Amino acid sequence: MTGMTSSERPLLNRRLAEFGTTIFAEMSALALRTGSINLGQGFPDTDGPEEVREAAVRALREGRGNQYPPGPGVPELRTAIAAHQERRYGLSYDPDAAVLVTAGATEAIAAALLALVEPGDEVVALEPYYDSYAACIAMAGGTRVPVTLRPDGGAFRLDLDELRAAVTPRTRLLLVNTPHNPTGTVLTRAELTAIAELAVERDLLVVTDEVYEHLVYDEAEHIPLATLPGMRGRTVTIGSAGKTFSFTGWKVGWVTSTPELVAAVRSAKQFLTYVSSGPFQYAVAEALGLPDSYFADFRADMQAKRDLLAGGLERAGFKVFRPAGTYFITTDIRPLGESDGFTFCRALPERCGVVAIPNAVFYDHREQGAPFVRFAFCKRTSVLEEAASRLKSLAA
Repeated sequence: MTGMTSSERPLLNRRLAEFGTTIFAEMSALALRTGSINLGQGFPDTDGPEEVREAAVRALREGRGNQYPPGPGVPELRTAIAAHQERRYGLSYDPDAAVLVTAGATEAIAAALLALVEPGDEVVALEPYYDSYAACIAMAGGTRVPVTLRPDGGAFRLDLDELRAAVTPRTRLLLVNTPHNPTGTVLTRAELTAIAELAVERDLLVVTDEVYEHLVYDEAEHIPLATLPGMRGRTVTIGSAGKTFSFTGWKVGWVTSTPELVAAVRSAKQFLTYVSSGPFQYAVAEALGLPDSYFADFRADMQAKRDLLAGGLERAGFKVFRPAGTYFITTDIRPLGESDGFTFCRALPERCGVVAIPNAVFYDHREQGAPFVRFAFCKRTSVLEEAASRLKSLAA
C-alpha cells in the first residue's frame, strides 16, 4: 500500500506524474558525492556586486521588507523595473498597474500560465525548454505543443514554417524564451517579427522569458518581443535579477505587461507565494540603477568565460555550439563516439570529475536531444580552467 490510497489512486496529481526529481537535483547530488566540478546547474559560484549585497544588508537593518511587502512588490522596485524597460527598450510601463514582482522568474512563469491557460488550451513552446515550462503547463491543465530548435551550422535555429504549422484553433499562447536556455540561441529580429505576425494573425497571447537579456555576445542583440508591432497588448514579459546580478538565491523576478494582463497574472501569483524577498527587493531596485558600465563588464566577463570553456570543450573533442546568449554551452557528444547524453553525463564525474546536464530532459522528443549535453560557464575562471584540464582526458 506504500504510496497508494485504499482506492489505489496515486498520491501525486496525475498532471505531474511525468515529472519526478529534476535532473538538476540528481546531477548536483552526483557532483557532491564524487567531488566533481559542477557545471550542470546554472548558478554562479561568486556573489554579484558588493554594493548590491550591502544594499540588502542595509534594508534588513533598517527594517525595510522584514514584514510582508506589498503584494505587487515594493514601489521602489516596481519603479526601477519600469525605468529599466524604458531606458533599455523604450517600453513605458506604469509601475503601479503594469509591473508585478515575483519569487524569481520561475514563479512568474507559473503564475502567467496558471492565470492565462485553461484545461484544453494548447501552449506552443520552443523545444528544448527550461524544465519548469512543461510542469507549469501541466499544472494549468494545458497541452504543450513543442516546436523544436534544430542544429544549423554552429547554432540552433527556429523553423518558422514548423512554428506556424503547430498553431491550431486550440492554441491559446506562445511561450518564447530568448536568449534561449539551453541552446544559447538569441532569436533574430526576422524570427521575432515572424512570431509577432503569427501571434497577431491568430490572436494569441505570448509569454516571453527574457531573463538572460543582459547576456548576449558578439553581434547578437536582445530584442524584447513587446517592442514589435501589435505585441504590446498581448505579451507578458518576464525578467529576473538572479541572472543579471548573480544573486540567484534571492529569487526576485518580475512581469511587465498591460494592466489587464498583469492583473490576471497577479490573481494567480497572490495564491502562490503572495509575497517574497522583502529586503532583497530594495537591493534589486538599487541594482537596476547601476551604470551601463556594470552591464557591459558583466557581459564581457561572461563572454571571456564562454570562450575559455568552449575552447576546452573543443580540445576535448566535443562539437561545440558557441552560444550567442545565456551562460550555457550546448555540445554534441557524437564526435566522442557517444550518442546517449544521459549515460554520458552519469559517467562523466567518474571519468573526469566534471558534471554536465543531458539536454534530452528539456525535450518532449527525447531522441532529438539525445546527443546533446549542456555545460554552465557562470563559474570562476580558475574553476573553468580546471574543468577544461580535466575534460582533456576525453580526447585520449
